[in-house]
Amino acid sequence: MNKQIYPLLIAQFLSAFADNAILFTVIAIVMQSGTQPSWYIPALQSMFLIAYVVLGPWVGGFADHHAKSHVLIIANIIKAVGAGLLLLGVEPLIAYCIVGVGAAIYSPAKYGILPELAGHEALLKANSWIEGSTILAILLGMKIGAMIADYSTQIALFMTIGLFVVSALATLSLPVKVTKKTSTENALVEFGKQMALFFTTPRSRFSVLGGSLFWAAAASLRVILIVWAPLVLLSKNASEIADLTLYLTVGIIVGSIVVPYLIPMEHLRRARIPAYLMALFIIGLSFTTSVMPAQAVLFAIGMMGGLFVVPINAVLQEQGQQTIGSGSAVALQNFFQNLAMLLAVGTYTIAASQHIDPVIAMLALGVLVFIATFLVSLCLPDNNQPQ
Repeated sequence: MNKQIYPLLIAQFLSAFADNAILFTVIAIVMQSGTQPSWYIPALQSMFLIAYVVLGPWVGGFADHHAKSHVLIIANIIKAVGAGLLLLGVEPLIAYCIVGVGAAIYSPAKYGILPELAGHEALLKANSWIEGSTILAILLGMKIGAMIADYSTQIALFMTIGLFVVSALATLSLPVKVTKKTSTENALVEFGKQMALFFTTPRSRFSVLGGSLFWAAAASLRVILIVWAPLVLLSKNASEIADLTLYLTVGIIVGSIVVPYLIPMEHLRRARIPAYLMALFIIGLSFTTSVMPAQAVLFAIGMMGGLFVVPINAVLQEQGQQTIGSGSAVALQNFFQNLAMLLAVGTYTIAASQHIDPVIAMLALGVLVFIATFLVSLCLPDNNQPQ
C-alpha cells in the first residue's frame, strides 16, 4: 500500500467528520427554532443533493484535468464558505446547498485519486480503508456535532470551518498529478459520451446502478429516521437521533472491514445478497417499537450496506481508470446516485407534506429496495461471461 494513502485518509476523515457535524448542526438549528414545517429537513437534504446532479457533467472532468490534490483543497474551502454562511445567519437551504457544491467537487477527486495511489491488488483494500475511516468520521461527526450543536450551534459551526481548513492542509502532501489533458469539447457533450461508453459493460452498469440504489436507500432512511425516532422511540433532540444512527454507521464500518474477504472484485455477483438482506432488515425496522431492537436492526442494515457498496466503488474506479478516467467515472456515479437520492428524498418530502406515517414510509422503503435490487441485479454478468 502506497504510504501516500495515509494523508488522504486523514484529509477524508476530517472532511467527512465536518460534513456530518454540519448536517446535525443544521438539524439542531431547525429543531431549536420549532417553527419549520415537517418537509423542511427533507428539503434541506434535497438542496444538498441538487449540487451533485447539476454539477455532474463538470466535476469529473475538473478532477481528471487538474491535480486531484488541488481539487480537494478547493472543495474544502467551498464547504467552509457554506458553513460560514450558516454562521452569518443565511437561510439554511441556501447555505447548505453551498456545502453541497463543495461536496460534489470533493467526491470525484477523493475516489478518483485512489487508483493513482493503489494498484489493482490493493484497490479494494484502499477502498475498504477509505469507507471504514469515512464511516468512523460520520459516526463521530454525528455524535460530537449533535452534542455540541445542542449546546451551541455557533461553536459547532466554528468547529466545522476549522476542520475543513485542516483537511485542506492535509492534502498538501498528496502527489500533484494530472491524469488527462484538458478537453476542448463541450462538457455536456463529453459527459454524454462518457455515459454511453461507461454503460457498455455489465460490471460498469451494475456499479453505477448499484451505488445509486444504496445511496438512495441510505438518504431516504436517514430522513425517515429523523421523523420516525421521535414518534416511535420518543427521541427528544438531535443528540438522541445521532445516538440511534451510530449503530447504522458502526454496521457499515464492520461491513467495510470484512468485505475484502467475502466479496472480492472477481466475484461481484455476491454483492446482490447483502443488498437483498439490507432491504429485509429495513422492513424489519418498520415493525420495531423499542430502542434496543432498533439499534440491532440498524447495525444489521449498516453491515449489509457496507458489504454491498465497497465492491461496487472499487469496480467503478478500476473500470473508470481503464476507460473514461477515474474522476469522470466517480462523477458519473455521483450524478446517477444523487439523482436517485434526490428523487427518493424528494418523493418523501412530498409524502411528508401530506403527513404520511413514517412507519408506513419505512416499510415502503424496504419493499422498494428489495424490488430495485432485483432489477439492478439483472445488470450483473454471469460468472463465465466476459466482464
